[in-house]
Amino acid sequence: MRSFDVVVIGAGPAGEVAAGRLGGKGLQVAIVEDRLVGGECSYWACMPSKALLRPYEALAEARRVAGAREAITGALDVAAVLARRDEIVHGLDDAAQLPWLDARGVTLLRGRARLSGERRVTVGDETIEARRAVILAPGSLPAFPPIAGLDAIDDAWTNREATTAQAIPRRLVVLGGGVVGAELSQAFRTLGSEVTLIEGERRLLAREEHFACEQVTAALAAAGVDIRTGRSVVRVEREAGGGVLVTTDDGATAGGDRLLVALGRTPATADLGVEVAGLEPGATIHVDAHMRVPGYPWLYAIGDVNGRALLTHMGKYQGRLAADAILGHDHLLSHGADGPLAPRVTFTDPQVAAVGHTSRSAAESGLDVAVYDSETSGNAGGSFYGHDAPGTARWVVDTERRIVVGCTITGAEIADFLHAATIAIVGEVPLERLRHAVPPFPTRSEIWLSLLEQAGV
Repeated sequence: MRSFDVVVIGAGPAGEVAAGRLGGKGLQVAIVEDRLVGGECSYWACMPSKALLRPYEALAEARRVAGAREAITGALDVAAVLARRDEIVHGLDDAAQLPWLDARGVTLLRGRARLSGERRVTVGDETIEARRAVILAPGSLPAFPPIAGLDAIDDAWTNREATTAQAIPRRLVVLGGGVVGAELSQAFRTLGSEVTLIEGERRLLAREEHFACEQVTAALAAAGVDIRTGRSVVRVEREAGGGVLVTTDDGATAGGDRLLVALGRTPATADLGVEVAGLEPGATIHVDAHMRVPGYPWLYAIGDVNGRALLTHMGKYQGRLAADAILGHDHLLSHGADGPLAPRVTFTDPQVAAVGHTSRSAAESGLDVAVYDSETSGNAGGSFYGHDAPGTARWVVDTERRIVVGCTITGAEIADFLHAATIAIVGEVPLERLRHAVPPFPTRSEIWLSLLEQAGV
């Protein structure tokens, strides 16, 4: 039996970070992957979806700039967009990922892994030992709710098929108005599809601030997306020509050449052998602050599988926490940007970037807060970026502690704005100290001056 200090199941971003951190400290580490090293985000989610969205975003910004807009003479080159997407995902080849593992002494095992006992993992026909710990990082899978007829649509798209599509369908029906549904609706509409977006909630991006939903909805509608909110899908069936026909609870129908199901995710634990640790196959694995499974000091679960925050960057953060716990370090810090409050971005145009509480979640948590709003491009920096584009910055401030506990920013190309807010929230920086964090002129980061002025600092 081969033996390693730590065995990591799943070589997505969370598993890679944990394995690399441990290997870099001299531990013998094996990482097991049955698909591609780099995981969902690298090949079928974050990276290819942004590749599909970015050309339109760049074009939209150029059209906001006098002098640049006059130089635009054509439409998006769909073939070039898809080719660039293929380049970004390396043609679904993970060879470029392997040197990073090699440099840290991590052994890659190809195959499907299962827990087969305490500190035992079976990969194919081989069982290996983990002397110190096993880390579960298998990720998640698309959810398929029990909608009549859906299981008979054997060519229904998930994010995987949509982000790697080699042709743009004439008609696309999207089920789900969360991040995936909103982003891919915009991407395919800008690339030429007639898109119908159906969402059961009363609004898109339901967890975010209302103004964020309203601005994204307006942008999608202006682009020609047929948005139907507050409607549940009751039936899916084949059209006579081979497409799909979706019927909602109000009797309305929507036809498409392709159907994209973006109705959430489910943890990939159904065939992981988790019953060895008394866990339920197919269910979320609950963990403590160290990412350890309670009652099993040798077992950790990181990334989507623990349900804390289904975000790549948070999976990587959890990988660092788990690795440090195994190494005997305790860097735990309770902060306001973990779990559901984690930093998050929807890469539509306008973008939506949020961290910490929304005004609603703060109220539900019993916090006494003040809410301050500002126009994202309503300063000198807005003369050069996002000119006349919709955008709002909202800060949620704990009035007792005088610290920011939530921030939502919408607008053109504002994703990188978010980290300043994350630092303020995690560091619990008092407003009186934030006044000395001077934003450079002329940049849109002067929105922070608006916060201080409104808060009377």
